[in-house]
Amino acid sequence: MTPADLDKRAELTVWPSCSLGRSAKGRPFATLREALAVAAQVIEAEDAEPWIITEEGDVLSPRWIRANSCSRALQ
Repeated sequence: MTPADLDKRAELTVWPSCSLGRSAKGRPFATLREALAVAAQVIEAEDAEPWIITEEGDVLSPRWIRANSCSRALQ
């Protein structure tokens, strides 16, 4: 991932961890940077699993988001 990728579109989907139905709806963001910020907030505030699909088609898992959301390269 390059710094330019952070300014491209992305879609964030948050899956509830404890829900019986486990339904989720994707939400588009103008930039990957915005989607990552919201995903990091979801991880901190809820028992949920955020997944991001980038404009390039990369899928960022909850584990990847946790590991990289505090990275200076993504700020």
